[in-house]
Amino acid sequence: MIERKNLLLTGASRGIGHATVRRFSEAGWNIITVSRDAVPEECQRDPNWSHHVTADLAEPSEVEVVIRDTLALLGAGGLDALVNNAGMSPKTPFKERLGSLNGDLTEWRRVFELNFFAPLALARGLATPLAKAKGAIVNVTSIAGHAVHPFAGSAYSTSKAALSALTREMAVEFAELGVRVNAVAPGEIATAMLSPETEVLLPRIPLHRLGTPEDVAATIFYLCAADAGYVTGTEIFVTGGQHLY
Repeated sequence: MIERKNLLLTGASRGIGHATVRRFSEAGWNIITVSRDAVPEECQRDPNWSHHVTADLAEPSEVEVVIRDTLALLGAGGLDALVNNAGMSPKTPFKERLGSLNGDLTEWRRVFELNFFAPLALARGLATPLAKAKGAIVNVTSIAGHAVHPFAGSAYSTSKAALSALTREMAVEFAELGVRVNAVAPGEIATAMLSPETEVLLPRIPLHRLGTPEDVAATIFYLCAADAGYVTGTEIFVTGGQHLY
């Protein structure tokens, strides 16, 4: 009997996270999800969904709860994949980008807690079961971490740039544990997080369409699967070629 693999995925309740849960479920993985919202009904109906932790990962104390609960759920088992998908891109009260000259610095710190420190803390806290399974970590970054983006604010963009750099550093350090670490950088993906003005960017996308959550989910799954067994320290752009401009 083949032992089923275990996934922990954050930001699971909608968009890319929800599509990724579905992709791993189709492959028969056990799935532990984390989000600020209660588990969606469709997840409850999923036979491979094993547990949901409701937590705000922008709060360090709640990250510790997620680590504790996940370790308890896994018991002596391993963690085959950690997907750090949760993220936020807040705007000012006037719907402006949260930039360098505007916005409360407290909000900047909250962005970094969720987009950068939570992935680091989860990886460190779950290093033992990841090593046991010789698992994989995938950090979801962004095209905005590599070039100035008209709709993503500076707080979001710099947090994602930091996560890209962290991915490279983690890849080297976690390799000593037999754990691979990679990143996926989505471009304009058709989710609720997308700005309504995004249509103006279509001429700069060589494939002439917005991406889908399933496009990103497929890439995340590849990086966690055996086919990517010799891939680490890599960031894959799922942008339709937009990052080339």
